[in-house]
Order: sequence, then C-alpha cells, then structure tokens
Amino acid sequence: MLEVLHIENIAVIEQADIQFRRGFNALTGETGAGKSIVIDAMGAVLGGRTSRDLIRTGAAKAFVSAEFSEVPANLPGLTENGLAPDEDGHLMLQREISGDGKNACRVNGRPVTVAQLRQVGSELLNIHGQHDGAQLLDEEQHGAYLDRFGRTDGPFAAYQEAFGVLAELRRKISALQMDEAEKARRVDSLKFQIGELERAELQPGEEEELEQRRSLLRNGEKYLSALSAADYCLNGDDENAGAVSQLQNAGAALANVRRLDETLSEVFQRLETLQSEAYDLAEIISDLRGAFDFSPEELDAAESRTDQLYRLKKKYGATVEDMLDYLEQCRKELDAIETADDTLIFLEQQLAKARKNVQTAGAELTAVRKAAAADLEARIQQELRDLDMNRVRFAIAFEEKEPSPDGCDVVRFLMSANAGEDLKPIARIASGGELARIMLALKNVLAEQESIGTMVFDEVDTGVSGRAAQKVAEKLAQVSRRKQVLCVTHLPQLAAMADTHFSVEKGERDGRTYTEVVLLDRQRRTAELARITGGSKVTDALLESAGELLDGAEAYRETLAD
Repeated sequence: MLEVLHIENIAVIEQADIQFRRGFNALTGETGAGKSIVIDAMGAVLGGRTSRDLIRTGAAKAFVSAEFSEVPANLPGLTENGLAPDEDGHLMLQREISGDGKNACRVNGRPVTVAQLRQVGSELLNIHGQHDGAQLLDEEQHGAYLDRFGRTDGPFAAYQEAFGVLAELRRKISALQMDEAEKARRVDSLKFQIGELERAELQPGEEEELEQRRSLLRNGEKYLSALSAADYCLNGDDENAGAVSQLQNAGAALANVRRLDETLSEVFQRLETLQSEAYDLAEIISDLRGAFDFSPEELDAAESRTDQLYRLKKKYGATVEDMLDYLEQCRKELDAIETADDTLIFLEQQLAKARKNVQTAGAELTAVRKAAAADLEARIQQELRDLDMNRVRFAIAFEEKEPSPDGCDVVRFLMSANAGEDLKPIARIASGGELARIMLALKNVLAEQESIGTMVFDEVDTGVSGRAAQKVAEKLAQVSRRKQVLCVTHLPQLAAMADTHFSVEKGERDGRTYTEVVLLDRQRRTAELARITGGSKVTDALLESAGELLDGAEAYRETLAD
C-alpha cells in the first residue's frame, strides 16, 4: 500500500506530502489544478520516463519519494536486485531528477538504476491512465492480456524455445540457399583471400620479432660502433690494457696483504666478483659483435615483409593473429559452401522436426490459452454486469496463423453492445464510455491475478455519466476492499464513494503559481462535490444533493463491510 507520496519542485507543485489511506482514495480539482502532475510524480518515482520540463521553473532539480507498507519480501523485482523491505515491511522509493538530465534513484537508501526502479515499482503500483482504454483497440495487445490472465509463462516459454530453434534453422538454410552465380562469385572471392593469406605464411608473434630485427638493422653501424667501444674498454688493445686486465692487476696487488686487515679482505672479495663479472661481460659483447652480420639485403627483406604485413592488415585484420583467425573463417565458409548440398539435406531434415515441435508446442499453448479465455470471458462478463452493461456480450475469438514468436493463433476480443447483435471486434463498435468500462473490468480481473497492492485510475470516467458512473464508483469501491485504490476523477459519484477525498487546488503566491493537495473533511467534501456537480455557482440545493450523495455512498460502503 502507498502510504506517503512526497513531491518537490514538480511542475507547479513546490512541495507536497500526500498521506494516502487504505481503501478508496479520490483526488479532485479544477481542470489545470495539477491532478495529472500528481500522477506524473507517481510515474516518475516508479521509474517512468521523465524530462527536464517536469522540473519546476527556477529549481535546479526535482525530487519524488514514495513510501509503501506491507510489501512482500519475495517480490521478484526485489529478490533479483538484492533488495528487501525493512523488518516492518516498509519500502521507500526515491528519485531525484536534475536539470542536466541525470537521475539519482534509491530503494530504501540503496542506489539503483532507473531500470531497476521501474522493475520494483511495477510490482508495487499499477497506473491505469485515461487513454489506456484505447489499448483495447489494438488487437495485438489482446493476446498479451490473455496471457497475463492465464499465466501461460510455462507453455509460452516452451513454445518460444521451439520457435527459436526453427528460426535459427531457417536462417542457416537461407544463408546456404544462394544462386549458382552468387555462389561462384563467393567461392572465387574466398579462394583468392585464402590463397593470399596462405602465401604470406603468417606466423603468430612474427610482427613483434620483425619490428625488433628491423630496428636493429636500421641502426647497424651505430650498434657495431657501440659494441666495439665497449669491447675496447673491457679488453683494451696491444698498447692499452682494458678493464678486465686492470681489475686482474688490482687483485694481484692486494692478494698478498688481504689477510692483514678485515676491511681489505672484503675489498679483495668484491674485486674478485668484479673481475668475474667484467670477464663475462667482455665475452658477451665480443660474441654479440662477432655474431652481428649487417646486411643491406636483410634490411630490404625486413622492410618488404613489414610492408606486406601492413597491406594485408588493411584488408584482413589489425594483427597477424586477427588475420589468421580470418583465414580460418574463410576456410570454414568455403568448406560450408562446397558441402552446402549435403548440409542443406541435413538442415531440411532438422527443419521438418523443428516444425513438428513448434506445432506441438503451439497446440499446447493454444489449448492453455483457450481454457484461460473461457475463464476470462466469464469473469469479464460478470464485471460488465456489475458496471451496468448487462446487455453487452464479451467473447474471445481464436484464429489460426503461421507460427510466429507469439504463437500460432490470433487472439481477438469481441463484443456485442445490444441484444440480438452479432459479436464484432471491439474497435469497430465500442464507444468511449464502453471502452473505459471494459478496460476497467479487464484491469480489475488482471489485478486479482497479481500481487500489486495499489491501483491508480487516472480519469477512467471519460465518456461515463449517470447510472454508469454510479456503477463504476461501486466497482472501484469493491476493488478497494482488496487493494488500495487511488482515483483522479471529475465525477461526483466516484468522488463521493471514496473513503478518503483529496482536493488539488491551484493558487498564486509572490507572483508564482503553486498547487496544494488538501485532505477534505465532511464539510469541505460536500462543497467540493457541489462544485463538481454544478460548476462555480454552488447553491443550497447542490449542497443538499452532495450531502445525499455522500450519505448514499457511505451506506453502500457499509454493505461491502458486511
């Protein structure tokens, strides 16, 4: 149940705290007072789409929070995202909307994404907007409504799995079924690419080795000069002793006296280590000098290989490894084309099996849907009788179609508005008021199947008046005994039936428009009902009529309590 809705800087609402109550809550007010803004705020905190235009002029950001009570801990949206209500079953949703388009969302203080907020919110509160009745005109939605009611998740998932296999086989077959000219062109292209890559004799890691060798060859003279200088320093020549010889001489000079002093002994040991290291280094440098063979031809070959790899990389991949992977793909594709006939025979066999599996799964799904349709028809029919639509007949028709992702049948809602008339598609014969009531009936039936604790109806009374309005009011009152109901309405019958009545009022202060949400007592409620009924001029007769309307509504609610 939604207990508190807190709004800051949403459109003309600077700040508002609406403390909803159990049962039937109604919101009324003049056109343009801001009733829809309250609904927009609810949608925002439930993860709905928002825009910067929602932020009150002059404010840097907007903020909405919604506190729910009696929240089950096992809601899928909570468990999947590692969330949970507190120990008392309370859950707080928060959303901050900044002028730069950024959103900050939290659930019980924990940061979440907008998508996560939407998932959680959809399991707590359902908003039925004034234009939702138009969804009934879209026959593609009818199957989805039926599936929600019938809870066909299991059979539907099995069907989709079977259809997915079928679709993949069709894709593979289509890829292999190219005409002979196209096949010949593709074979020629693949053979050319494979030949070019195979002749290149690519080796993993060769690019790095080649670059290192090319750099060395480019600097060959400098390399040899450096080695020669280092060799001279270490080994010397016929006239000058090198470091190796000098270190040997130093060691010989200290050899006879190294035991006379402990420090001298340590120096001698270190000197020996230097002698050994210098000798090894001299050997290495000498070997490097002797092994290096600078050849202009080798440099040309390295440059040519580098250029070849560069040209190949532009066509086949960013690295040698990528080109080798591409080569393997080409080989596989060529093999697939050359063996396509055999593969097609095998795939066609698999396709026949997949079609049978889809037909079987589709038939099972259709059977489950038809069973659910019979129950839904009966439930909708009962709801329509409650809404003073006794002569209206409602039925669900099935029509076979080629298998598609949503099944093997077209589901269509039909109705007959008057006795003796044939059933026809709803889109062809339903009036605005009838659509509104049928949608209300459908929403009520679906809500019984779901754990959502709060239902919001935003001006669902469009096209409804008189006795029909009273029946809609009574239906909402009935629903409110099982779930919390919030209703934005212009009809006095609906407002009078509510257990709790709020007025959305617009005013002006300091040159700025503001909106307040006020909880009405009996006296103010009577005046508001009189205003709704008669307009701006409230007479004693209207007040008396409003009082009678409240008394009648109270009497009806007492019958529900019984």
